[in-house]
Amino acid sequence: MIRSRIAAFAALSGVLLLGACGTSEKPSGASGEQAGGPVTVTDSRDQKVKLKAPAKKVVALEWGEAEMLVSLGVMPVGVADVKGYASWVTAEKLDDSVKDVGTRAEPSVDSVVGLEPDLVVMEEGRGAALVKQIEKYVPVVVTKGSDASDNLNRMRDDFRMIAKAVGKDAEVSRQLKDFDAALADAKQKIADAGAAGRGFVMADGYSSGSAVSIRPFGDGALVSQVAMQLGLKNVWTGKTDKVWGLGQTDVEGLTAIKDKDVKFLYNASAGDDVFGDDLKDNAIWKGLPFVKAGNVHRLSDGIWTFGGPASCRQYAEELVKVYTT
Repeated sequence: MIRSRIAAFAALSGVLLLGACGTSEKPSGASGEQAGGPVTVTDSRDQKVKLKAPAKKVVALEWGEAEMLVSLGVMPVGVADVKGYASWVTAEKLDDSVKDVGTRAEPSVDSVVGLEPDLVVMEEGRGAALVKQIEKYVPVVVTKGSDASDNLNRMRDDFRMIAKAVGKDAEVSRQLKDFDAALADAKQKIADAGAAGRGFVMADGYSSGSAVSIRPFGDGALVSQVAMQLGLKNVWTGKTDKVWGLGQTDVEGLTAIKDKDVKFLYNASAGDDVFGDDLKDNAIWKGLPFVKAGNVHRLSDGIWTFGGPASCRQYAEELVKVYTT
């Protein structure tokens, strides 16, 4: 299991290297289209993607976009790494009919095209070459996927753009209104518990032999922005990248966190619990103030930290549990 988790980390690291900040303009769809008629969407490349009608058969090459489609009532015909999605994303489940089109890092163009979709949705970090390959056969809408300068609004923009492409403008407006209300409710519950302003660190951990790598989520990471929206404070101040808001450190690096009341949160949905297993006998880890105080919390499995409103809402609900019990 450790090897599979390391492989997943390597794949995502590759995406981080390929990813770009993208255009500063927010993706938007053209207005005035007839319901069921032609649709024009301007994606993160500032590219106008024209469809004869709202897409019904859609392939998603990233889990966050797949989750958004299901939330909107559009079950994708194909998704990259269906098995991985089932482990990491539980906010919106895929039907058994959804076909696997390869890995997220290297999807199969033949598998994608073979499904004869109306549209392919993918993130800009996957690279222009892949977009060009697929666009020879199928229209492609490219989302920004992540932007550490304003990830919550970026997520909202990606969701609206996908909704425009599949003819779900009214549904996306309703869901975003419900999402904002859910965040406000979660914030109030945390405040009522006297936990407003409390600190958190969110991190992933990966083990290779005896070496443990830790990836903290900085202020710009999507789930950090959710937590901050709820009135919590991210105490990780180390360097992070400009796209995903993710950092890199080791166990020694966590000694910078002196507050014993900080909640340390982590995800281990693939089953490899580095913090609970690999580090349980590590003297430095055991000596950290928040560890000694019992403030280490493994998230419920299947809360995707790079998802859409449904996953972000799950994360907010998890934070309420952690800070009010």
